[in-house]
Amino acid sequence: MLLKAIIVDDEPVARKVLREYIEDIDYLELAGMAENPLKADAFLAGNKIDLLFLDINMPKLNGLDFLRAGGTGEGPRPLVIITTAYAEYALDGFELDVIDYLVKPIPFERFLKACNKARVKHAERSRPEGPVDANRPADHFFVKCGDSLEKIVYSELIYVEAMMNYVVLHTSSRKLIAYLTLKGILSQLPGQQFIQVHKSFVVNREMVSTIRGNTLVLGAATIPVSQHYYEGAMQEILRDRIVKRN
Repeated sequence: MLLKAIIVDDEPVARKVLREYIEDIDYLELAGMAENPLKADAFLAGNKIDLLFLDINMPKLNGLDFLRAGGTGEGPRPLVIITTAYAEYALDGFELDVIDYLVKPIPFERFLKACNKARVKHAERSRPEGPVDANRPADHFFVKCGDSLEKIVYSELIYVEAMMNYVVLHTSSRKLIAYLTLKGILSQLPGQQFIQVHKSFVVNREMVSTIRGNTLVLGAATIPVSQHYYEGAMQEILRDRIVKRN
């Protein structure tokens, strides 16, 4: 299924780079380009667009204010990927439920990753609702700790910490040490609930009570978020969960 896309950016060079990237991805089709949000608004009013690549700092109206004003045409809002030279607006972007936030200059592999996320989200939107599957996924797993197998309930696991050749599983009631790698334990956890935020930490996003700078508070624990994982972690934690200003 093709995703019809539009580029909104006031820089000709930036539009050229994004256009060439889009042309290299077989499931994207460039439907149009605009140099500012007002021209984009007119285009969106008459065209069905699936994906919007949106710059922030532009004349007359910036990209975030454009989204806040609802200037994305009638019907469901297109999926939005922010493309900007300014990293400091990332939280504002995620508050507005963007798919991803790309900081210029954008490497192609990073652009492709964002587009793949948009493709998955678009497929979820398009999928017809069916009957509820009676075979519910498991809510727990077992892990070998010493000479015993310990049951870990996903909803009780707060975070996992890597320590040398071991991992420490911090639950709401106990702390367990297992001879595993962080990568190994992460592959067994449901991706929609557990996210890596640091080379040494995986957290249960449902347990995050406070975001303070580049740290997360989960109960009595304070977990660092490294720069490498920051964008993805903030998106996964904040999406659809911020009370927005009326």
